[in-house]
Amino acid sequence: MQGFFNFSDAELQAIYLSLKVAFYTSLISLPFALVLSYKMARKDFLLKPLLESVINLPLVMPPVATGYLLLLLFGANSFFGSIFYELFNVKIAFTFQAAVIAAIFVSFPLIVRSLRTAFEMVDTGLEDASRILGQSPLQTFFKISMPLAMPGIISGSILSFARSLGEFGATISFAGNIEGETQTLPLAIYSNMQIPGNEFATLRLVLVSVFISLVAMILSEWYIKKMKNDRA
Repeated sequence: MQGFFNFSDAELQAIYLSLKVAFYTSLISLPFALVLSYKMARKDFLLKPLLESVINLPLVMPPVATGYLLLLLFGANSFFGSIFYELFNVKIAFTFQAAVIAAIFVSFPLIVRSLRTAFEMVDTGLEDASRILGQSPLQTFFKISMPLAMPGIISGSILSFARSLGEFGATISFAGNIEGETQTLPLAIYSNMQIPGNEFATLRLVLVSVFISLVAMILSEWYIKKMKNDRA
């Protein structure tokens, strides 16, 4: 049993890359999701249904199709890809950055939906009272809206993190399956499945994936419950 958990360097790199991608995905997505979800929870505007549809599109599109569209947008010969290369001498496709971008696109709808629901449950009367007492809209957001919506914000961030850990289709299409650079846990599992005799390697990576996701969800539930108890 001890030998079962003797991870190779490639497997450890895949685990590290998955955690790194998931961390950056949650970190980058959160500020944009906060602004967007709050505006959608509080404002009605002409193109709101279209914006909602565009945001939620990755939920219903095949992840491979999402990855292919990202490749068309940010590939070396694409409009945006060529601009990045000419201005910054940076290639996006088939890099670690591409893995992060792919994870952001597929997980962003989940964090927005979670945060929007959390903001919709905040009593707008408290926000109005804060503004009447002289607080600016920005101060009201950080002192009233965000603290009251914090359980949903934490839950949405954890959901984004967990979804990023499991991302496969968009990543393999846009970032590739490059060992040590873009090969995350799902891609490492897939690669091991293709090699006869690597059943144990596949299984231990699956167990690691389940363990990380489970720990993230347990911590999220514990923190939300703690916040509710503190408010009671």
